[in-house]
Amino acid sequence: MIEIRNLTKTFNTSDGAVEALKNVSLTIHDGDIYGIIGMSGAGKSTLVRCINMLERPTEGQVFIDGTDMGALSQKDLRKMRRDITMIFQGFNLLMQRTCLKNVCFPLELAGMKKADAKKRAMELLEIVGLPDKANAYPAQLSGGQQQRIAIARALATEPKVLLCDEATSALDPKTTHSILDLIKDINRKMGITVIVITHQMSVVEEICNQVAILDGGVVVEKGNVTDIFAAPKSDAAKRLVFPEGFDAPVVESFDNERRIRVVFNGADAAGTPLIARMAVEKGICANIKAASTKTIGGKAYGNMLLGIPGDREVLDQAMRYLTAVEDVVAEEVND
Repeated sequence: MIEIRNLTKTFNTSDGAVEALKNVSLTIHDGDIYGIIGMSGAGKSTLVRCINMLERPTEGQVFIDGTDMGALSQKDLRKMRRDITMIFQGFNLLMQRTCLKNVCFPLELAGMKKADAKKRAMELLEIVGLPDKANAYPAQLSGGQQQRIAIARALATEPKVLLCDEATSALDPKTTHSILDLIKDINRKMGITVIVITHQMSVVEEICNQVAILDGGVVVEKGNVTDIFAAPKSDAAKRLVFPEGFDAPVVESFDNERRIRVVFNGADAAGTPLIARMAVEKGICANIKAASTKTIGGKAYGNMLLGIPGDREVLDQAMRYLTAVEDVVAEEVND
């Protein structure tokens, strides 16, 4: 388990002190795929570098399996870092080494015999799907292939934690999906805890079970991904989850029309859409005034603003129909 307690990081610049992180506290359980998301300058990369002490926090502590990372000697910290490896946006491969030798490199640093290191490296190339690239050089590979080699190298020391710092930001959507699938597979099969640093909400949607949202160095919201997506509370979370905006939709009003806000909190998104089904089954033709919804794993999350033509009886009938659906909340909205 990773415990981050009251972490603050201040940088001294020519323009004065800059607080990159402010009193950050997080708990990341073994086996989690934990997303840390925010816009540029939010403090994400600083936080991940504080976890493995590449950056020393100004205040606060980081505990990994009960060990205070900041209290370790340099020798013990180097040993601990074998359990906490990183992959980066820029891959950071050694261009003068073959892919096999890139994966062997951390094993050689750890003192493993060359023959054993080569055997282990080939096993890892199999895991990431590139055994045929053992003798190729990084420059001969695509971006996605280079990231797979970087993942194989990160796994060489059999780490407990994998830190992914914007690891898919330089990749196209199809390649990003394949890399995320690989990371999920590694998490599932090896039990490695994964921390994903990203500015892309789509990455969090696809891979993470927990998420913390950073804004200006402060954790403004954290929790289960589905809960955050269903009802983001902070302004930063709302901007990330619904970048097109939903809080203040500009809608046209009609006479004899009442409004309902529908909140989807993990409702089944399969089959006939709910609003169309209500029209067919109940004869209630709702006007969709505004909508901001997402489907994650076959479940619907988000909000929808409906206009219901008719009197109070029709409104009540629509409310009963909508709220009868599991994980759907409906409420009347007054002007």
